Amino acid sequence: MSSFFITISDNAAKRIAFLVDQEQDNTLMLRVSVLGGGCSGFQYSFLMDDSKLEDDQIFDKDDAKVVIDQTSLQLLNGSQIDYVEDLSASSFVIKNPNAASSCGCGNSFSI
Repeated sequence: MSSFFITISDNAAKRIAFLVDQEQDNTLMLRVSVLGGGCSGFQYSFLMDDSKLEDDQIFDKDDAKVVIDQTSLQLLNGSQIDYVEDLSASSFVIKNPNAASSCGCGNSFSI
């Protein structure tokens, strides 16, 4: 398996741990995927998942785990997963050094 580098911010780790605690299921992880589509070509997908597939890689920080498939890792290598709260919304965000551009909402990007 190739070596990939993903970081998880303190805010993201705290939010993942909070969501796991709310569900009372310690097997849950945040699954981050890159899908085709969105206004810029690719879009990020976030969901809580309790399974690890054969080609998945798990990244962890404190009590939080993030699982990412190999295809998505190709596009996310070197990224930081963060959780941001402001006056209008709160969400997981990806700071992706591989993205040449992204849409205004930050949910899609192009390479």
